[in-house]
Amino acid sequence: MKRFTHRPSKRMVRPASWRRWLSGWIMRRIGWSIEGEVPTVPKWIAIGAFHTSNWDFVIMLLVAFRLRLRANWIGKDSLFKGVFGKLMRWLGGIPIRRDASYNAVEQVIQAINEQEHILLVVAPEGTRDYTDHWKTGFYWMAHGAGIPIGQCYINYERKVIGFGPLLYPSGDIEADFEQLREFYTSHARGKFPAQESTVRVRPRSETPNS
Repeated sequence: MKRFTHRPSKRMVRPASWRRWLSGWIMRRIGWSIEGEVPTVPKWIAIGAFHTSNWDFVIMLLVAFRLRLRANWIGKDSLFKGVFGKLMRWLGGIPIRRDASYNAVEQVIQAINEQEHILLVVAPEGTRDYTDHWKTGFYWMAHGAGIPIGQCYINYERKVIGFGPLLYPSGDIEADFEQLREFYTSHARGKFPAQESTVRVRPRSETPNS
């Protein structure tokens, strides 16, 4: 496997105090609040679910500014080229090669291991539309890096962004996903409920070319 090195932007620092104040003001104006305790572990992967709208990113960005969190996310390396490349890194983006000769999970594990502190936000559905399973990359990233998964959620009915308990991947993905399913079906609600994906691992019998 080829090695792909991630070099985080030197300008990616904790949001300034004025951004914290402004994001708090905006959240109060639109009626959103935050609940739960932010994990204090140095490295963790935060699930962002249910992801049914582009507004999810805007609200989560406001929360990150409000709590002065330096959040990271992963995207195709093509998004980090040209004039917008520095902006994407400033916003916490980590470029990932999608070529067949690169392993996306291993790239992220490498990026995690190279940092002393990292908060990686992942939307496991992989789409805003309904799907009958979650992608499991985030799970194996956390498992491979030896870090926990934060059960973070968005609830449009109550207008809250929440921080739930940490889940330490055991390697028994079916059992761990059952815990995730119970938590998210009782805490999260997407902007478009009909597009909320089923929290489960896609059985091997349903994988393409099987």
